[in-house]
Amino acid sequence: MATFTIIIPFYQRQVGILQRALSSVFGQTFQDFDVVIVDDESPVPPEGDLDFLTSEERSRITVIRQKNGGPGGARNTGLDHVPASTRFVAFLDSDDIWAPEHLQNAHDSLQRFNGDCYWASIHGGAEFDYHFSIAELAKSEKAVPLSDTPLVIEIPDIASVMLKDWGFLHLSCMAIGRSLFENVRFDAALRLAAEDVLFFCDCMLAAKRVLLCDEKGALRGEGVNIFHSIDNNSPQFARQQFNTWIALDTLESRFSRRPNDVASIRSYKDTARKQALWSQFKQLKHRKLPQLRLLAEWAWRDPAILQSAVQLAVGKISR
Repeated sequence: MATFTIIIPFYQRQVGILQRALSSVFGQTFQDFDVVIVDDESPVPPEGDLDFLTSEERSRITVIRQKNGGPGGARNTGLDHVPASTRFVAFLDSDDIWAPEHLQNAHDSLQRFNGDCYWASIHGGAEFDYHFSIAELAKSEKAVPLSDTPLVIEIPDIASVMLKDWGFLHLSCMAIGRSLFENVRFDAALRLAAEDVLFFCDCMLAAKRVLLCDEKGALRGEGVNIFHSIDNNSPQFARQQFNTWIALDTLESRFSRRPNDVASIRSYKDTARKQALWSQFKQLKHRKLPQLRLLAEWAWRDPAILQSAVQLAVGKISR
């Protein structure tokens, strides 16, 4: 019986990354947890990174193997195998590491303020400069302080705030209660593309209380995890943007009666269209065929991409 179950989706090509993450897990000041590692057909199996553990630590880990389903699918498998006695679930990407007090702060905040959804601040290198802290969020939004040490706040209508900029959120800093981990799941089809944002939103909308803590929860990895190895020069980039558009379209349906939120979502959808189209223009520039089947699929779902294509083409010609 454990208070927390920690879910780690695993798909790596570098030995030692999981060992680093697990060292931060077993270095927690709060030790009442078990661990579920979901091996998503990783090129490098997890077993070698478990050898450094003591027998007692190893007994607290369950490794589940599955056919490759992407990060959302791997996390769903983990959620489906949470023991009945678990009170809270915490997520950790295998290339991230936790600050030593992360689980303690999550536990104390969730208990003290009767919450079921929690985030700490994420820290990262220059590659992830779009992340910002909970304290920075509190400066720009109408935050309600709950605790000074550590700083814990809540924000009315946090889901609407998230839609403007979700850079203060990261899965490795998230913990949720039973009412959420029993009922909310990732859209596994949205590989590498906003499946986490959709999950964040669904948890916020279903939560009885969302808590935000400024203490450092995790240090984000520097892109080692292959779940996150796509850039705008990758052949998968356009598919990623299409899946992002699908996630945003789903979000729009969640907020259909809130015009300001819909406007924010539509702006992000337009950005996804334009980024995908620019990647296809670059293909043509390098005398490569664009991804016509994907573009046709996108146009069938979203005719507005045709207008975006014309606008970008006209702008390019006029320059």
